[in-house]
Amino acid sequence: MRNFQFFARFWRCKVTRTARMRAGFSAAVVAVCLGLAGRASAQVEVSGWQGGFTVSAGVAASGYYVGYGERKMIGPDIFVDADTRRHFGAEFEARRVLYPMTAGVKETVWTGGPRYSFYPIKGKFYPYAKAMVGVGQFDFPYGYAKGSYLVIAPGGGVDYWVNRRIRIRLVDVSYQYWNQFTFGSMPSYGITTGIRVRIH
Repeated sequence: MRNFQFFARFWRCKVTRTARMRAGFSAAVVAVCLGLAGRASAQVEVSGWQGGFTVSAGVAASGYYVGYGERKMIGPDIFVDADTRRHFGAEFEARRVLYPMTAGVKETVWTGGPRYSFYPIKGKFYPYAKAMVGVGQFDFPYGYAKGSYLVIAPGGGVDYWVNRRIRIRLVDVSYQYWNQFTFGSMPSYGITTGIRVRIH
């Protein structure tokens, strides 16, 4: 029943034309910048890049600027990446920012979407771009209310190749656009760093 209510709230959300344009523009800028960086470097591929379909899971810590009350908050992050030899893949992510605990304000986001991995830079640094969309839950101060909203979150980052199984997520940058937030559309952006391990 909870799963049904979750998806019902998700599909009731509406994406405005402005929100789609902003998300598309942000994703395009990230993709172009990372693409130029990849082309400018020597396109040396390590053996780990030449495989087929892979699945990795990771844990990370995030620091975010939350538009509601102009708060700076941190919290845990978990993610799963599915990659192919042709650069295209997908990412699914769950993030919760809640520290410092100011009046009980919390932000929880579940997103997923396509991911594009560029050629590695110097054989070790793997830049990528992603276009995520999902649902964000916001806990308002003092437990007065909770709300669920559509979240559009383009972003990108760089992983460092340690060995065939382990990569360090050096930096992941994301811009979240909370469409139809209770008090008007709300931006939220931040960075994430962590580690991911290949499980398949």
